Amino acid sequence: MIKEQAAENRPFKTDQLTADLVVVGGGVAGTCCALTAARAGIRVILIQDRPVLGGNASSEVRLWLLGATAHMHNNNRWSREGGVLDEILVENMYRNKEGNALIFDTVLLEKVVSEPNITLLLNTAVIEVFKSGPDTIEGVRAFCSQNSTMYEAKAPLFCDASGDGVVGFLSGAAFRMGAEASSEFGEKFAPSHEYGELLGHSIYFYSKDTGKPVKFVPPSYALDDITKIPRYRSFNSKESGCRLWWIEYGGRLDTVHDTEKIKWELWKVVYGVWNYIKNSGEFPDAENLTLEWVGHIPGKRESRRFEGPYMLTQQDIVEQHSFYDAVSFGGWSIDLHPADGIFSEKPGCNQWHSRGVFQIPYRCMYSRNLTNLFLAGRIISASHVAFGSTRVIGTCSNSAQAVGMAAALCIRQDLLPDDISAPVQMAQLQKELIRNGQFIPGLKLDDPEDLVQGALIETSSIFRLAELKPDGPVKPLVATGQWLPLEAGPTPSFTFYLDAGEATEVTFELRTSNRPDNYTPDVLLASRTLPVAQGENQAVRVDFEVEIDQPRYALVSLAANPRLKIHYSAQLLTGTINVEKRKTENGVHYSQEPDQDIGVETFDFWCPPRRPAGHNLALSIEPPLCAYKPEFVANGFARPTFRSNAWLAALDDDSPTLKLRWSEPQTISRVELSFDTDFDHAMETTLLGHPEDVMPFCIKRYSIQDGAGKTLYECSDNHQTRNSVVLNTPVTTDALTINLCEVNGSTPPALFEVRCYR
Repeated sequence: MIKEQAAENRPFKTDQLTADLVVVGGGVAGTCCALTAARAGIRVILIQDRPVLGGNASSEVRLWLLGATAHMHNNNRWSREGGVLDEILVENMYRNKEGNALIFDTVLLEKVVSEPNITLLLNTAVIEVFKSGPDTIEGVRAFCSQNSTMYEAKAPLFCDASGDGVVGFLSGAAFRMGAEASSEFGEKFAPSHEYGELLGHSIYFYSKDTGKPVKFVPPSYALDDITKIPRYRSFNSKESGCRLWWIEYGGRLDTVHDTEKIKWELWKVVYGVWNYIKNSGEFPDAENLTLEWVGHIPGKRESRRFEGPYMLTQQDIVEQHSFYDAVSFGGWSIDLHPADGIFSEKPGCNQWHSRGVFQIPYRCMYSRNLTNLFLAGRIISASHVAFGSTRVIGTCSNSAQAVGMAAALCIRQDLLPDDISAPVQMAQLQKELIRNGQFIPGLKLDDPEDLVQGALIETSSIFRLAELKPDGPVKPLVATGQWLPLEAGPTPSFTFYLDAGEATEVTFELRTSNRPDNYTPDVLLASRTLPVAQGENQAVRVDFEVEIDQPRYALVSLAANPRLKIHYSAQLLTGTINVEKRKTENGVHYSQEPDQDIGVETFDFWCPPRRPAGHNLALSIEPPLCAYKPEFVANGFARPTFRSNAWLAALDDDSPTLKLRWSEPQTISRVELSFDTDFDHAMETTLLGHPEDVMPFCIKRYSIQDGAGKTLYECSDNHQTRNSVVLNTPVTTDALTINLCEVNGSTPPALFEVRCYR
């Protein structure tokens, strides 16, 4: 029994915690930051004010996690984010290809609680910041509502990943809220007051078919006149969850302090919409549907943005500016929404893409006036227009990983965030990030400690792309093409297989991009129009007679022709992909064509059909492409960029092996391998299901042997991109053999990267 005498007052229980880094905010960004830092060897406290991790991607909100891949609806090929986020997305796919947000919760929680360097505080909200000086945070106070405990967390470094920037706000960090005038940064897409300066919140809902009629009596607060919503006729009984992203409100209000008010307005809308679907009589197919779930908190798009030494702008994105301190990247469109949201007469969003992915500099990721405050998530230093692209979860998380690694370097070297921006420290940060799977456009790994750099690389075979057999479906010829990694020199001849119901002609084009690492086919190298006689399975050969100046990807495309059908191949292949000219819902080819000068460019979208519908074009190539060389495993790139960057074994190689030889014995304790988990796949985390739980390109089973043939390591069921193999005992050997024993699909065995360390 507990018995206490009456008292004037009592304090909450208080726990004192210390660490190297305190991360406030456990969305996907804060989670990735904490995991990256902890795995780099520093102690982390992760404070999350909700019962689960994941923020907008959690089961509380249920937004799918997306970044540069943008549902594969833009020209950013092989652009899925790497590092810890890639690990999370691939693992979620393996466990949760159906897109259950509850399962995604468990994936995040498992990663965090399995990491010994992380102390996790859930249901804990930061309420106070205390400082040791005007520009230095000493600690934070946070209260857990579930255990009535106050926590005081102290550290030399802090990362604000809270969404609203609670640490930055309380500590006095410079911030902005709302849109900059066009004149401040010369941003032509800066919105007018009439359009609005803030993006609003959304609440999603799910329905369920019960198999029998279900009535719905709306609550009294439900919106009674659905026609107040200009787009009310767009509602239907088929769509739910974040497909209804445009149920948005609050952009005219204070998106921090008015959040509860905004939530109630969104609840009114959601229950009013459901009443309309169930009881208007216009949706007879909704008779058996019940309302299964409605979000209890809104998904918030925008509030405060904090000022760093550099502020990202529209031009940085559209013109794909290069930065010496690039540590992350984005690729989502500049995506701004009318402030009136669902009550606006305007379209739900205005999305404008760049021609490829863009770099994000480190100087956007820490406060300009607080010496020990990192910024992560949607609050990084970006203008309102640039924020329209950087705000999405994948991009936020990718940048947060850079923060986590920067924090680890600060602790190791007794530095502050701004010190890392110096060229020497920046080169080290970039190296550590790329080592750990981070992709930074335009940068490759320069790693003198990698023993593979001094090794002779031998392989059992090399795949040469001579043919993709016509053993797949035959489809009407739409505007389609194949991205292929070409080496410098004369282009080969290409043969495609066509069916013609009558004599006609076909137009081929050879295109590339204005930048070697872009995939917008905006440069026409050659065009050929050839006759096609009536008949089936006709081999039509095209020779463009073009010289390629440097290794780069090129698109071999065919113009649409309703009188033709084209043969596809069932063969999947690392580093090549079929794309089609994207169409609108009414079948019109989709081009980005702004109707006024808003500082964005005009170009077409060529996008890959998703598997299982996606297939490579059947074709023959003469001479064959030698685009999958063994030396690529040591070239510093671990995904396709301007070339495939992968070694592939021949299809008929029964025992594919890659052997490393050294002139002198080397002592090896760790081997790093990078496999192909299809970086073009968006891997949306919820609602949108996927046909596979394991990427068919990925090596499933492999082994590592020393020079004497002794097996050092065996893996029997891999599905991850990066495999870090720490040997039980370091081995001294003059050779290492990697045996690629089995692929998860029927693709040629592929390896992007091999690194070895003492």
